[in-house]
Amino acid sequence: MSKSNTKTIARNRKARHNFEITDTLEAGLALAGSEVKSIRAGKVSIAEAYVKVVEGEAWIVGMHVSHYGPAGDFGHDEDRPRRLLLHRRELNRLAAAVDRKGMTLVPLELYFRGAFAKLRIGLARGKRQYDKRESIREREDKRRARSAMREMRRHGG
Repeated sequence: MSKSNTKTIARNRKARHNFEITDTLEAGLALAGSEVKSIRAGKVSIAEAYVKVVEGEAWIVGMHVSHYGPAGDFGHDEDRPRRLLLHRRELNRLAAAVDRKGMTLVPLELYFRGAFAKLRIGLARGKRQYDKRESIREREDKRRARSAMREMRRHGG
């Protein structure tokens, strides 16, 4: 994926803290015109969203896309479930993993690739509380080490 024609709109920052992501996948979104305009303006949140597979289709539930003013009465329902566009093979693989292994699908990032809205979803397993503490501890240790190296370089150590 070339970074030149992608524009990140929203990230689910808590996802990597609350879940251990084992696999990621890019999915298209079936959107109304007013939703696309609102998303382009950055008026979207995927923080509380999740993905579920129902009757052979993947849906993102809980993604909030704010009302687009100029659409007037022809706007969209802000919190409606939106269909994800995936290849059948990908969908079957994800559905099997969720059913079999107690995994879940979480949205990680919403972005535009060219003219198309894309959603990066992750196949994830929930972290336990001690796993979260361990992740925080590792991150702080790395930060301290970087800081110490910076101090050594600054003072000619």
